[in-house]
Amino acid sequence: MQKGQRVEAQAITFADLVKLEDYLYEIPKVFRSDMRVPARVYANERMIGDILGDRSLWQLINIATLPGIQKYSIAMPDIHQGYGFPIGGVAATAIEEGGVISPGGIGYDINCGVRLLVANNNAAELQPHMQRLATEIFHAIPSGVGKGGKLKLSKQEIDKVLRDGAKYMVSHFGYGDTNDVEFCEERGCMVEAEAALVSERAKKRGQDQLGTLGAGNHFLEVQFVDKIYDEKTAKAFGLSEGLVTVMIHCGSRGLGHQTCTDYVRVMIKNLSRWGFTLPDRELVCAPFTSSEAQDYFAAMAAAANFAWANRHTIAHWTREAWQRVLGPKALLSTVYDVSHNLGKVETHTINGVEKKVVMHRKGATRSFAPGRPETPLKYREVGQPVLIPGTMGTASYVLAGTTESMDTVFGTCCHGAGRRLSRAKAKKTVRGSKLREDLEKKGIIIRCESDPGLAEEAPIAYKDVDNVVSVVHSAKLAKKVARLRPLAVIKGG
Repeated sequence: MQKGQRVEAQAITFADLVKLEDYLYEIPKVFRSDMRVPARVYANERMIGDILGDRSLWQLINIATLPGIQKYSIAMPDIHQGYGFPIGGVAATAIEEGGVISPGGIGYDINCGVRLLVANNNAAELQPHMQRLATEIFHAIPSGVGKGGKLKLSKQEIDKVLRDGAKYMVSHFGYGDTNDVEFCEERGCMVEAEAALVSERAKKRGQDQLGTLGAGNHFLEVQFVDKIYDEKTAKAFGLSEGLVTVMIHCGSRGLGHQTCTDYVRVMIKNLSRWGFTLPDRELVCAPFTSSEAQDYFAAMAAAANFAWANRHTIAHWTREAWQRVLGPKALLSTVYDVSHNLGKVETHTINGVEKKVVMHRKGATRSFAPGRPETPLKYREVGQPVLIPGTMGTASYVLAGTTESMDTVFGTCCHGAGRRLSRAKAKKTVRGSKLREDLEKKGIIIRCESDPGLAEEAPIAYKDVDNVVSVVHSAKLAKKVARLRPLAVIKGG
């Protein structure tokens, strides 16, 4: 087998999957000779057909060949084809056992994630103001492909953002406060970040993109809590029925994309030196102890800090728009900010032994159990908040991490509904103008300049989020806390 050659000799069928539970399937290690561990998929029969329709399971099998991989390669129920790893793919590689880090296991949009804010208003109070509120937020938050924002950072400022993340937006610009930072994964800053290891081209791409949504599946959504499943946990999170929430979904924009591109190129050049034989060139990786991997990890952490600063800035400008419409007593408090395209060094107990591993979570969210010190003190008794956005016109969910998730999937959960149609196919299937009309008939306000961009993200293009969350809850990857329904959707074209 040549380096980078794809190994896909046959189609994967339902018969190749061994059913372990109603929500869990396995492709055994003997399926292909180069697999080091089995491959596991969290799904039910309703969604298996969609999963078999693309290359995602082949990508999951390829992950199982990575040096140092522990237990099994894992797919969350929102799995679909990605670059190298499927989106919804998870892997832990043991550092002391030759474990690698793979940029394809983290993604191009480094630290794409979700921030949830909660208002001190209920939906009935906001209803008369919703049209103006949606318009005000749409104008306050730049969105769209390559769109720049109101801030243009100097070289010194961008280096400080890359080093300090969301904290720098508080200390230097006066945006938000320390509570926003406290209720953020990693407190909004990975300390491993090295700004000098992010290329000048990447910095230039990010120079004017702080505080911008971008395009694709990124959005800002005004919602309300329409159902509570766990009163105690919801109370800890500050949620109750009828309260309005704001969900922000975006990442590191062009800076993160360029950073991933830069280090994929570096690693590809060195594959022969490391003696790696890969089933797919997109799975390019480096031994975590190598200088190339350490440089990538530090640059990735810096891009992650940029993403936290980005969501923090969007939240600040949303608050300003909120108060312009509703007055100074209308508040938006941060519930939590969680990442779903990130690599971390974590310690997990594996077969009774504590090991330090590189956690790859691509389109997958950390889901840590009660008691973990990484979780803010306010939430430590109930578990880390887990945020699973749906699609326009459907529900989003707030969940909490579980002990079972720590034991089975390294404290991980899915990050969304998961695509079932490509963007191109969605545009052929759905007319954006008709979708806009249908959603607004349901009382959901849409602010998006591009009808084709709207069509790409139509609900039909995604799996049923209620079914996805049902799998998550049944498998105890996270437990349901609250369901959110959309009032207004702000998107880039």
